[in-house]
Amino acid sequence: MLDWTDRHCRCFHRVMSARTLLYTEMVTAPALVRGGALHLLAFDPAEAPVALQLGGSDARELALATRMAAEAGYDEINLNLGCPSDRVQSGMFGAVLMREPNLVADCLAGMQAAVSVPVTAKCRIGVDDQTPEEVLPRFLETLRGAGIDRVTIHARKAWLKGLSPKENRDIPPLDYPLVHAMKQEFPQMHLSINGGIATLDAAEAQLAAGMDGVMIGRAAYHQPAEILLDADRRIFGEACEPLSRHEVVARMRPYIARHLETGGRLHQVTRHMLGLFAGKPGARGWRRVLSEGASGPGAGLEVLDAALEPVSTLA
Repeated sequence: MLDWTDRHCRCFHRVMSARTLLYTEMVTAPALVRGGALHLLAFDPAEAPVALQLGGSDARELALATRMAAEAGYDEINLNLGCPSDRVQSGMFGAVLMREPNLVADCLAGMQAAVSVPVTAKCRIGVDDQTPEEVLPRFLETLRGAGIDRVTIHARKAWLKGLSPKENRDIPPLDYPLVHAMKQEFPQMHLSINGGIATLDAAEAQLAAGMDGVMIGRAAYHQPAEILLDADRRIFGEACEPLSRHEVVARMRPYIARHLETGGRLHQVTRHMLGLFAGKPGARGWRRVLSEGASGPGAGLEVLDAALEPVSTLA
């Protein structure tokens, strides 16, 4: 979710759901520790609860980065063991680390020792020619031995050579039954499932199948209202009525105004809001006005108002 789930996106998503755990883009430990890129840790307290997603493979650097993240106020630190991109592989981050379980265990142990907030992991069911039914339970056992009790599993294998990151999200077949079996084998671990889950109905089905949690990525970005507006009631059991899409826009206005007052650009926020009316009459007009007008010099809240006109008849 690089360049997607930045702080503006997370503030937008938080307006729609108070309970959903939000994740940052992946931030690398070397960027924080060696590069001093502390701006990558910036977030608004209104976004909470938020998990920082870290990439790295040096136990010392990861421990230092984890401490920095905890001091910045993040509620959880998550080690990414699932991203298959070439750039991530070359830095020994992401899914390639599923070939190095002992190194992963050392990294996670060091991260946990550095902070009191939860340290978690996200992985695939395997990579390349690994047999998931064999490698995944061994990998989870290694994580458990390192003291990790919360893991999100993307229910696809990652092919590190031959498939692009986009193809790795679509081409390797999903294996939900294997992930469900892992929950049966490791009942004491909090296991969440990820991959191909695009509706609240599908999320509820996964929870009913025994999973402890569900992670939704791109569907929550492209159709945020469909995923997030009713999540607090349906998933978390809150006695609340979901906001309307227009109410979401109204609640974003003060945030956008503050961003503009400090020199920010309108499109930096509204680019994340393009899918708010997805599937509704007027959605194309909403997207067109925001896409064309928000990046212009001096663009302000009047562009947001104009974008609302094509969807003005929606309740």
